[in-house]
Amino acid sequence: MFSVWILLSGKFDGFHISLGIISSALVSVFSSELLFPDLIIKELPIVWFRFIRYVPWLLYQVLVANIHLMYLTFHPKMIDLIDPQISVFRSRLKSDLSLLTLANSITLTPGTITVYVSIFGDVTVHSIDVESGQSLPWIMDARIAEIFGE
Repeated sequence: MFSVWILLSGKFDGFHISLGIISSALVSVFSSELLFPDLIIKELPIVWFRFIRYVPWLLYQVLVANIHLMYLTFHPKMIDLIDPQISVFRSRLKSDLSLLTLANSITLTPGTITVYVSIFGDVTVHSIDVESGQSLPWIMDARIAEIFGE
């Protein structure tokens, strides 16, 4: 938000930068309930710290999935290896933000796409083969439950 303030104001002196910091901080504090309705303000730094620890693991999973997709793509028997499936599993996550994080994490991982997430925690995932769709959503579910304390 602060970078948008700087970009739109075009002023780089101390007065305008301090106004941008104050304005961005006030808007963040007052609108935090819109973004995080289920979380208490005191829990936000803990959630952010846990999420920052989650990101490298997610990037590693994206890398592994990319390598697996390259293997499928360049394998001589590609037609036999690719077996698209739709699987449904029940997540233990309860909050909207944690389900959104799960759905985006699954979709970011190559070879899997989140098709549908219900408010009751049923997650429908399309995967390119059996290996891509079996264990990864469950592991992501557990890690995201740890982030949000569910």
